[in-house]
Amino acid sequence: MRPLFLTFEGLDGSGKSTHLRRASEWLAQRGIPHLVTHEPGGTPLGDVLRAVFLDPRWGAVDGVVELLLVFASRRQHLLEVIELALQAGQHVLCDRFTDSTRAYQGYGRGVPLAIIDQVDRLATGGRRPDHTLLFDLPAEAARARGHSPGRQGRGEADRLDAEDVAFYDRVRRGFLEMAEGDPRFEILDSSGPAAATEARMRCILGRLFGEDPSDRGDP
Repeated sequence: MRPLFLTFEGLDGSGKSTHLRRASEWLAQRGIPHLVTHEPGGTPLGDVLRAVFLDPRWGAVDGVVELLLVFASRRQHLLEVIELALQAGQHVLCDRFTDSTRAYQGYGRGVPLAIIDQVDRLATGGRRPDHTLLFDLPAEAARARGHSPGRQGRGEADRLDAEDVAFYDRVRRGFLEMAEGDPRFEILDSSGPAAATEARMRCILGRLFGEDPSDRGDP
């Protein structure tokens, strides 16, 4: 099969990053060549831009400034990592891509979607994932996880984690509106036990990669 570009999307706190790691383990157990990466970041330049983007010292940042930072990181990521991996025959699992920009800077910050699409065409040529796993969680629960005292104490809570519940809710509605009627998206309810979400994800992976997960001893 041709290499697939898979993205993992959702609110901060939705569990998408954890489940991406578990998806990678699922593929590795089957000897399926793949690359795991993330946005913003994924390259040395991108990681510097990510640090600037998420640093809570800056406080409120204009949505267009955020937009330009993430698309600068994304273009470098595509050129240096994603496209090269796909050309080499590796599947790519990416934590966030342009859907996050539309949700956070578009629905969350109010940057017009037409502007985001215009910058996207310039930065990525309109590159889209083959499939997107959207981990859905109510805004209140996502913020409670993303901005928990534990994360704050470990220094893991960033500038976006500190946004209020109304912002989280706008972003969530953005993700769900994008996914509605689009077969590229698979929506996974991540409000329940993590094991149930993972089981659903494994079924999706099994379908995408032509294998029933139960054939390899998965629960």
